[in-house]
Amino acid sequence: MQHTPATRRVAILGTGKMGSAIASRLSEAGFQVVLWNRTRSRAEALGLGTVADTPSDAVRDADIVISSLTGPEAIRAAYLGREGALTAGAGKHFVEMSTAGTDLVSELAAHVTAAGDTLIDAPILGAPPLVRAGEAAILTGGADDDVATAGPVLSTLGTVRHVGPLGSAARLKLVANSMLADVVLAAAELQVAGEGAGLDPEEVFWVLMRFVPALEARRPGYLEGRHAPQFALRDLRKDLDFALALFGKSSSSTPLTRSSRDLVAAAADMTPDLDISAVVLPYRQAAAAPDPDATTAGPLA
Repeated sequence: MQHTPATRRVAILGTGKMGSAIASRLSEAGFQVVLWNRTRSRAEALGLGTVADTPSDAVRDADIVISSLTGPEAIRAAYLGREGALTAGAGKHFVEMSTAGTDLVSELAAHVTAAGDTLIDAPILGAPPLVRAGEAAILTGGADDDVATAGPVLSTLGTVRHVGPLGSAARLKLVANSMLADVVLAAAELQVAGEGAGLDPEEVFWVLMRFVPALEARRPGYLEGRHAPQFALRDLRKDLDFALALFGKSSSSTPLTRSSRDLVAAAADMTPDLDISAVVLPYRQAAAAPDPDATTAGPLA
C-alpha cells in the first residue's frame, strides 16, 4: 500500500520492540518515517527513514506523531522535556500508543491542548509480528475528527476500533492485558497439570488452543522452553498494577486479576525479561520438586 504522491511524514518516538515494528510497517507501506529514541543507536540500527537528535526535531515537520514508550516518566520526558515534542510548534497530531496508565493520558492531554495540538490514545492489541504484518488491533480514544486524522496511519497497522472519548482506549487496554494475564496463567497451569496426568504435551496444548487460538504464538514457550520476549513479564506486571489501580477506583471486585498479578509478579521476579509464556516456569519447577507436597501447593509455595 503506497501513499504517493501525498506520502505522509510520521514521527515515531520510541523504537523499542513495538515502536520498531510500527516504524517497519509504516516505512514498508510508503510513509516517510522520522525516528527518535533516547538511545540513538537503537533507532539507527533499524535503517529506516531518518533519525532525529531530539523529540522536537523529530516532530517538527511531521503530519502524525506516534509515541511508543516504556512508561509515564519516559513519556513525560519525550513530550515535556526541554527539547520535548511539545516545543516543536502548534498544530501537531499526537497518537499515544504506550501502555502507561490512564492517569498519564489525562495529564498529557492538558499539556497537548495547551500547546495547540491534538491527542488520541491508541494502544495496540497484538505482538510486534502482528504489527509488522498489519494484522494488529488498534483501540482508539478521542474526538472523531482527531481519530479520523490518524486513520490512514493506524489502519496500516491493523484494524482500528474507536472505543470512546480520550482515555477510553487506555482503560480498555488494561482490561485486555488483564484478560491476557488470566489466559496465559490458566494455560500454563493446565498445560503442566495435563502433562502430569500422563497426557501428550502436544495434545494438551492443542486442546488449550481450541479455546484460545492466540496461544499458538507462544507454543515455543509452553512446549519447548524458549521464551524469546514478545511481551516481557516485567511489562505485564506493570500493566496489571495499572489495571488494579484503575479497577480499584470503582471498587470493582477483581480477585482473579489480583491473583494473576501475584503470579505474574512471582514469575517476573525470577525472569523479568523473558516473554510472558515464562509464567509456565514456576509450574514446571513445582511439578519437578522432589517433595510431593510442593507439586500440589502451587507455583507460589
